[in-house]
Amino acid sequence: MKTVCVEKRETLGGTCLNVGCIPSKALLNNSHYFHMAQHDFKNRGIDVSGVSFNMQNFMAAKDSSVKALTGGVAMLFKANKVGHVVGHGTITGPNQVSVKKNDGSTENITARNILIATGSEVTPFPGITIDEDTIVSSTGALSLKQVPKKMVVIGAGVIGLELGSVWQRLGAEVTAVEFLGHIGGMGIDGEVSKMFQRSLTKQGFKFLLNTKVQTASKNGNTISVEVEGAKDGKKQTLECDTLLVCVGRRPYTENLGLNSVGVELDNRGRVPVNERFQTKVPSIFAIGDVIQGPMLAHKAEDEGILCVEGISGGPVHIDYNCIPSVVYTHPEVAWVGKAEEQLKQEVNKTLFKFSRNFEKEL
Repeated sequence: MKTVCVEKRETLGGTCLNVGCIPSKALLNNSHYFHMAQHDFKNRGIDVSGVSFNMQNFMAAKDSSVKALTGGVAMLFKANKVGHVVGHGTITGPNQVSVKKNDGSTENITARNILIATGSEVTPFPGITIDEDTIVSSTGALSLKQVPKKMVVIGAGVIGLELGSVWQRLGAEVTAVEFLGHIGGMGIDGEVSKMFQRSLTKQGFKFLLNTKVQTASKNGNTISVEVEGAKDGKKQTLECDTLLVCVGRRPYTENLGLNSVGVELDNRGRVPVNERFQTKVPSIFAIGDVIQGPMLAHKAEDEGILCVEGISGGPVHIDYNCIPSVVYTHPEVAWVGKAEEQLKQEVNKTLFKFSRNFEKEL
């Protein structure tokens, strides 16, 4: 197939390579080394002195990793003769995409098939304005100018725990506020989550579970975060100099022209597709974060391969029970398949449905 990729970023690789998995793992890896040098080497018989932290070089190492991998994708595009148009694409017909380029010009592309793979964006928190300076999303947390003295993280899911770990290892006092009664996000096993929390608490992480954030206000260099117990209604104010908002991501499906071709979104802004990743418009397909399922790059990658093989006439089959999830903290935590709690819930639903049908028959 003759292929062209429309991407509004100047660099390829999407969220994962630019402001997601790759930069966060670089910071996690290097902050772990620093933490070991300060707290662990001595226990291993390695005596070091004068260990110091250089923020500029720390961030430069992260940027170097990102540049190498995004540049690698650009080389793969060139080697495989994949077209690359920099700009925002809008679907204007079943077989046409209009691209508003970053230089202000417009280019129209006609294609036999269109594949929507626009990924996701940070979910905003109502009433809290992110400035990516001291009130930051996951993007801003990857490029802080200095190590915070106190950091409050809204959300103790995968992203919040990973980025909170980075800055906690470097000296910040980190408190994670989570509405749920456990850490690690949805899908994690309850027993594993408890052990995980115990381990992070020993490292210095603080947690407020079953707690919801009401508002956050900025006064000079201090940010006041008003929180309330989800069960007891107890209110308290947390003060910090950096607030990290990690309440999830949402599909990037706005301003793509989907309505103009009759592709309607579901109630969560996702694109409905069939088992071949095909929308109700036969020539338009969708994969990754814009469709149902976990927002993970490796899930999107497999869907992309299968979708294109399907377009070529090949078989399409994917087992969503086999998608691994990983939290790259220390210790690392991973799981695959359904958690015990989820299976019990499904069994109870099945039994309830069976009993209702049995009662009707009687």
